[in-house]
Amino acid sequence: MKYGIQMYSLRDITSDNLDGALKAVADMGYEMVEFAGFFGHSAEDVKAMLDKYGLVCSGTHSGLYDLLNDFEGTVKYHKTIGNKNYIIPGHDLSTKEKLDTFITQVNEIAPKLRAEGIGLGYHNHSHEFYDMPEGYQIHRELEARADLFFEIDTYWAYVAKQDPVAILERLRDRIPVIHLKDGDADGHGVSLGQGTAPVAEVRRKAIEYGMQIVVESEGLDPTGCEEVQRCIDFLHAEDRKDAE
Repeated sequence: MKYGIQMYSLRDITSDNLDGALKAVADMGYEMVEFAGFFGHSAEDVKAMLDKYGLVCSGTHSGLYDLLNDFEGTVKYHKTIGNKNYIIPGHDLSTKEKLDTFITQVNEIAPKLRAEGIGLGYHNHSHEFYDMPEGYQIHRELEARADLFFEIDTYWAYVAKQDPVAILERLRDRIPVIHLKDGDADGHGVSLGQGTAPVAEVRRKAIEYGMQIVVESEGLDPTGCEEVQRCIDFLHAEDRKDAE
């Protein structure tokens, strides 16, 4: 099974040494990376780093405003690094007006981006699954009204007291990639297999549906590299169980 890593998990080194961070995750056995910033590197340099370590870009966490402010330049950058999943990592949707504006903007941008061979997605946290005072849920509104695919962060869904496996089942046709993450029910993240989130069940369901699995582990415990090493060790152990 191929696994990806969200590079935010190694934010203690990526800003100063992106090349070293990419080498580290490749050496661990991750085969895909999802970027959370490029730290001033040109697209050509990023692509060269990926090629050097045999990695592919599975997606990026990039803001909507990059597309709104410089669509052509942003598309060129992402095409150069081989990215086909442009994922908005979150947005201020705290009022109905802001949500409506966001949906209008997304619905204008997404077809243009898709014409360039890049999909537009949204990554949730927990609050999108809570009931707003006006009686709606942000995520349900996005599902119904926005031209988006979803990168379900299965841990934040769990924190919101949702069943992440049920979400994957319900939205399976709109989820090309998930975040696999572990932690407790109160939002304190840990390495895969060390928390209470149903990571083994989520992994099996994602594999069943052919969804890409991207690990995100945010604790930097005691460093990003050591934390994501524990995650890939857990996943390789699950792979071995599958082969038995």
